[in-house]
Amino acid sequence: MSKTTKQTADAFSIPTFDATAVTDQVREFTEKGVAQSKEAYAKIKDQAEAAQKTLETTFETAQSNGAALSLKALAAFRANTEAGFAHIEALIGVKSFGEVIELQSAFVRKQAEAISGQAKEFQAVASKAVEEISAPVKSAVEKAIKDVKVA
Repeated sequence: MSKTTKQTADAFSIPTFDATAVTDQVREFTEKGVAQSKEAYAKIKDQAEAAQKTLETTFETAQSNGAALSLKALAAFRANTEAGFAHIEALIGVKSFGEVIELQSAFVRKQAEAISGQAKEFQAVASKAVEEISAPVKSAVEKAIKDVKVA
């Protein structure tokens, strides 16, 4: 067989197909895909569990701080109501209009101071509540951002 005949025969020959090589490549690709899917599922599951714990903690903190705010508001309401009744009792025993003016101005001054103090206390409790409620969310967001940067 001459050189040109051999080249012609090679050009028109049917190439051999190695099915085991293709099967091995498909198997390798599939196994790699399954491993990546398992890894991605594990990460998503861990993040979902962390988010659930964060939400639970946040809601528990919000509930306890809401109760604290309610108690502060009730205490302020009680104090103001008692002061109002005490003022009415004092006004009942007044003998002159001058005493009424004096009692009324003292009451207004005392109530303004009391309300100012109550507002400061309420603000302190509310600020503490906001810090406590936002802390778990802030740390979870920071962790998620850090995880995204790492990945």
